[in-house]
Amino acid sequence: MAMAALRREGRRFAAPLLSPRPIAAAAAAAPRRPSLLPEEEVPFGVRSISTQVVRNRMKSVKNIQKITKAMKMVAASKLRAIQTRAENSRGLWQPFIALLGDTPSIDVKKNVIVTVSSDKGLCGGINSTSVRVSKGLHKLNSGPEKEPKYVVLGEKAKVQLIRDSRKDIHLTISELPKIPLNYTQVSVLADDIIKNVEFDALKIVFNKFHSVVSFLPTVSTVLSPEVVEREVESGSGKLGELDSYEIEGSSTRGETLQNLAEFQFSCVLFNAVLENACSEMGARMSAMDSSSRNAGDVLDRLTLTYNRTRQASITTELIEIISGASALEG
Repeated sequence: MAMAALRREGRRFAAPLLSPRPIAAAAAAAPRRPSLLPEEEVPFGVRSISTQVVRNRMKSVKNIQKITKAMKMVAASKLRAIQTRAENSRGLWQPFIALLGDTPSIDVKKNVIVTVSSDKGLCGGINSTSVRVSKGLHKLNSGPEKEPKYVVLGEKAKVQLIRDSRKDIHLTISELPKIPLNYTQVSVLADDIIKNVEFDALKIVFNKFHSVVSFLPTVSTVLSPEVVEREVESGSGKLGELDSYEIEGSSTRGETLQNLAEFQFSCVLFNAVLENACSEMGARMSAMDSSSRNAGDVLDRLTLTYNRTRQASITTELIEIISGASALEG
């Protein structure tokens, strides 16, 4: 198209200057410039190669922009569905804070760090943030008589932690988005973790959702029944006030604390998975919006480059045609 327009422009500007002598005869009479390729092998439209490359890049950028806009809309629709459930799930674990408190700095031997992350990328730095906080907790709870371990939920945290902490990863769980995120499914996961991992304290690391562009790295602590009973007997913190409550039924305090720890962990894990999924969708929305705007900026620069290259090519052709016509007249 550009070459056709170029020929039309050349004919229009050069027609009044042409002599009756054919240009082909003049070109045959003129001395030929050496060429690196035989005449039949010289590619047609060499001057349009640069514009063709720019057009291909523009097409690629447009396709990328369409993909990022579609991903942003998908993330927005999923966010609306998960946000309400995440806000409602906060009422499950908040009574445990009022009853047992939250003691992340408690000194125990067996710390298990449960890192909640996503299976997919393109969602900003939420996975890197969870991994960084988990590594900090692991370093803080390391020692000659301590055994910190990882339980990893999500493929992205697994990929990052396995590089330098392979021996400390006790259990990994992935493909959570393919499982319906309801309390029943998450409680089954929590039960599997409790049965397969020995712990004195479970520290759940996740990203708490604040807004589409804001999330807060959060650590929730769940103590084992033995540690809770020890703290109750020592009378420290809110756990020291646990004996002031009456326990109905014939179950002993140990059985009650065991049931309480299991229920607390399942509630905290359910809220953590939903909060992290909400943060993931919000971060993906923000990242895809930035990508779409960056693609628009790149497209504007490529369009400007394409127009300049095309105009330079047309100007060069016109100069050559006019110069050839002037040479024929002379």
